[in-house]
Amino acid sequence: MTNPKMATIVMSDLSEQEAVRYKKRQSLKERGIDPYPAAAFLTNTNTQAILGGYSSAPQDYQNVAIAGRIMNRRIMGAVSFLSLQDAHGSIQLYVHRDTLCKGDDKAFYDVVFKKLLDIGDIIGINGFVFTTKTNAVTIHVTKLCLLSKALKPLPLVKKTRDVADNELLHHDVTNLEQRYRQRYLDLIIHPSVRQTFRKRAQVIHTIRTFLGEQGYLEVETPILQPVCGGASARPFVTYHHALQTPLYLRVANELYLKRLIVGGYEGVYEFAKDFRNEGLSRFHNPEFTQVELYVAYKDYMWMMEQVELMIERVAHDLYGTTEVAVGNQIINFQRPWKRFTLFDAIEHCTGMAIGHLDEEGLRRVSQQLNVFVPKDAHAGKLIDAIFSARCEPHFIQPTIITDYPVFMSPLAKRCRNNTALVERFEVICNKKEICNAFSELNDPVEQYERFEAQHLLRKRGDEEAMQLDRDFLRALAYAMPPTAGVGMGIDRLVMIMTNSPSIQDVIFFPQMGKETT
Repeated sequence: MTNPKMATIVMSDLSEQEAVRYKKRQSLKERGIDPYPAAAFLTNTNTQAILGGYSSAPQDYQNVAIAGRIMNRRIMGAVSFLSLQDAHGSIQLYVHRDTLCKGDDKAFYDVVFKKLLDIGDIIGINGFVFTTKTNAVTIHVTKLCLLSKALKPLPLVKKTRDVADNELLHHDVTNLEQRYRQRYLDLIIHPSVRQTFRKRAQVIHTIRTFLGEQGYLEVETPILQPVCGGASARPFVTYHHALQTPLYLRVANELYLKRLIVGGYEGVYEFAKDFRNEGLSRFHNPEFTQVELYVAYKDYMWMMEQVELMIERVAHDLYGTTEVAVGNQIINFQRPWKRFTLFDAIEHCTGMAIGHLDEEGLRRVSQQLNVFVPKDAHAGKLIDAIFSARCEPHFIQPTIITDYPVFMSPLAKRCRNNTALVERFEVICNKKEICNAFSELNDPVEQYERFEAQHLLRKRGDEEAMQLDRDFLRALAYAMPPTAGVGMGIDRLVMIMTNSPSIQDVIFFPQMGKETT
């Protein structure tokens, strides 16, 4: 039984429009109409199918059942027009009182339909399709039922057209924080946002298909990890009470996937949710998605070609071409991509040769280039800061950056022709890194030494330095074959493929600060 006092408290918090809708909900119940019926409504088509198929086969659309949300309506006495939106698009409905109501009982149309239904309500309808005098494909409604009553009004939406005849939407949902925080409302109001996430799903499907065709095994590895490893990043820490031990949300799944290579698989990959305790920006969300791939008996040169092939295919599957419009640029993913070594890229973009410099020399260069770095930053952080600030903004087209210093890459194998460098590459596209790859270090002794070097960096205050993973070292001691590995950021790739300016635009529910009331 509803608590009247509680109901009064709830009603007092409502806006005027919300209060009216709550009263309509009660009126429907009093008329014996359940505002939230349990029975399924069986559809036999959708808006896209009707709009695309009616003109060529009108006979197939004389008994349609469709469901969706009322987005607009015009009531003109005994006749009304509605706009119904489902997951595929929107279509016009034509409702006539004499068709909808049988006999002399006009109350359903005059009271329920006209007065108790609202924009935002979800309905199911039966009817037949026809075209109006203005040639608009329309459903003549013969039966209508309420499936879910909306108690909050949708923002009013007005459609206009610009001088190029492009449709423009005007409404109240323009605040980005509101759109990201209330994604459900964003999806209702902006059909283009739904399309962005359909493309995201297609990107993932294409990559999964590409890797599956190679015979690689899709796997799952732990999200809660006793040791934080696989990437240089500050972790989130939690606590397992039954085990009485701290655990980390994974920053990467690399070390577990390489354990599987030790175990005998020759190609494994995982689409992983990873977590890094870092700031928010257009390119950073603390929870993000990446795909990691490890293939035995390969090296980073082989992996470069695979990455080119895979992303080229993603673009082609989405658009039928390797060219993708991003802002006012056209990015072309056709192979082969430009390649620079890390130090060549820095010299190319800044005119400064830094490959021979020690930590103090790198600090002086960063100052000359007006690149801010903390006072205690070590050589790896200095080089990374210089590259991020002065090189990445120049790389719009996909570019492969290779051969990093050993101290920047604790999990990568040394270059065969220069042991001060490692066989590592990153792909920079649209000014940001989208993937990172190595010829994987498989010498357990050297890996231990690299972990020890990371431990020293942690003692210097680098919270992103890796921890010593003794079980991983034990796995390497059983011998891991030569292996190539790559981690690719799905969110940043989708940003490019959907021309989205912010990572928050391609994550359904991005991390937000505490909501203020």
